[in-house]
Amino acid sequence: MMELIGGIITFLGAIFLFLGSLGILRMPDVYNRMQAGTKATTLGSILFFMGICFMESQWIGKLVLLILFIIFTNPVSSHALARAAHKAGIKLADQSVMDELAAKKGEIDD
Repeated sequence: MMELIGGIITFLGAIFLFLGSLGILRMPDVYNRMQAGTKATTLGSILFFMGICFMESQWIGKLVLLILFIIFTNPVSSHALARAAHKAGIKLADQSVMDELAAKKGEIDD
């Protein structure tokens, strides 16, 4: 029974990882790609590792450490990359409505 639950959770994680990769391919600019990739892969990785925890109970300690590492590093690295891209002058897609960072710096009018 635990292996079935673990398999279902692992499959859900794999679906989120797949959707994250589709988001990276389909989004119009680097900022949207970064958000799609980060959010989907964070949740997908967590679900994937939780599913493995159900199937392999002796690995719980190591997998919890991996989950915590992903929770703390994915958003921070994504934020740093987005700020660096903005500072490098990479433009938003035409469909983007606003650039809050540029507005905060006074680069554009609201």
